[in-house]
Amino acid sequence: MHLVIWSSGRLVIESFVSLNDRIATPEAKRRYVRSLFATIADRYDFITGALSYGLDRRWKRRLVALAHPVAGRRALDLATGTGDIAYSLASRGADVVGLDITPRMVELAVGKRSRHARSCSMVVGDMMALPFSDRSFDLVTTGHGLRNVPNLTGAIDEIARVLTPGGLALSLDFNRPANVLVRRAYLLYLTLVGGGLGWLLHGDPDTYRYIPASIRQYPGAEAVGRLMEVRGFTDVIYLPLLGGLMAIHRARRSG
Repeated sequence: MHLVIWSSGRLVIESFVSLNDRIATPEAKRRYVRSLFATIADRYDFITGALSYGLDRRWKRRLVALAHPVAGRRALDLATGTGDIAYSLASRGADVVGLDITPRMVELAVGKRSRHARSCSMVVGDMMALPFSDRSFDLVTTGHGLRNVPNLTGAIDEIARVLTPGGLALSLDFNRPANVLVRRAYLLYLTLVGGGLGWLLHGDPDTYRYIPASIRQYPGAEAVGRLMEVRGFTDVIYLPLLGGLMAIHRARRSG
């Protein structure tokens, strides 16, 4: 795409890349997401609360309850962000590793240790290439992780690889509503509010417009559930939240 402007008495044509173009391929999305989350890390807790009107913490508690963590269970929280799910799992007795691709997110998560009775190990890593052996964990969770990976099938395969047979995988994320009118209204809301917050907090309205752009690419909760079944999971369910605008997946790795 090009922008035509008039400058100093002459026409100038400047090239620019739209947000959709910047996440159009797996490699482009990988680069964009890494840069984006490095930019927003210090605002991450605020923005997740603001866009969900404070409901995000309730949804994370629901995910943890569905995971049934118990003492001694080995758990991995992917795209851990600032560690909310990881620390909640640990508070139930699980031995938890939190992983995030953004170093600043991991720093912020480590900074929360003093607020929690039980600690977690926090590591910088890529959920597309997990630095763990096969069958290392009884439980894998992620909040807002699967929608952001450059290759959804590859991420699900990595989760299956590090899970023990019978282990559980749980994911909380935005859904892509099947109803066209609902989807348009939902994406419009996220675009307008996200654009405003992006401009206010970062001077760039595209910063949080990434969320609706990523939802447009996302296959939706039902399709993700089917993909999990194809990739070796059983007992796959998804629970709609907020009238289906969000969803939690729960699935068991086949033996």
